[in-house]
Amino acid sequence: MRRRVLAHRGLVAGLAVLGLILAAAALAPLLAPHDPYRQALMERLVQPVWYADGSWDHPLGTDHLGRDYLSRLLFGARVSLLIGFATALLSGLIGTTLGVCAGYFGGRVDMVVTFLVTVRLSTPVVLVALAVVALFGGSLQVVVGVLGALLWDRFAVVMRSSTLQVRSQEYVTAAQAVGCSVLRVILGEILPNVLNNLIIVATLEMAHAILLEAALSFLGLGVQPPLPSWGLMVAEGRDNLFFEPWLITIPGVALFLLVLSINLVGDGIRDVTAPESRM
Repeated sequence: MRRRVLAHRGLVAGLAVLGLILAAAALAPLLAPHDPYRQALMERLVQPVWYADGSWDHPLGTDHLGRDYLSRLLFGARVSLLIGFATALLSGLIGTTLGVCAGYFGGRVDMVVTFLVTVRLSTPVVLVALAVVALFGGSLQVVVGVLGALLWDRFAVVMRSSTLQVRSQEYVTAAQAVGCSVLRVILGEILPNVLNNLIIVATLEMAHAILLEAALSFLGLGVQPPLPSWGLMVAEGRDNLFFEPWLITIPGVALFLLVLSINLVGDGIRDVTAPESRM
């Protein structure tokens, strides 16, 4: 397994970038040169160091309120990662439960779950998220709850298909024959054998949730200021797009690298764990 992982360049690159972002988020209080919430209007819109008027006191410059951009970028990574992980966990719990039940029990349970998936797929995610967030207010908890309740369909579809393939295997039949309970069969025999597909879907939905949060924050209905968020940083910098384009470029590139690294990790896990790669 280690040899296959090291031989997969996309997976190695994704793990390296994602590891750097995770380390930066974890060490944000130590790495941040300033308080990300401190406003200094006398130092507003200081340019990054690669500009002629840049200063090493603010390596990535300051925003329209004089807040240090590097500090907000580091703490914003925490927000994006928290939303990605929490949304994937919540939606994965809902979708996996429905998908495994549909695949294992079949019959009417399968029909009900299939109907719920059809209803969910006919619902526009962005419009529903905008409506709910506008109704209940934008906060970290509301955004995670809304996205988690809307992004479970892919988990359900994949887990249903995987469970249908696994439930006819001999080890599942043997567990049923010796009198194992349904819960024991599902937790001990089925879930461990569909875990690979679950991890792959989780990485994709994590990236999807991060992008949706950035879109909601850009529209002013996601994470609310002064909490640092990369989507919110892009929204706050759009008024100075033509004069200070780095206000949008820096958080935009950070968001791109985070989503790209998560997708590379997901694709890499799929490739190195595929049956044909084990031969």
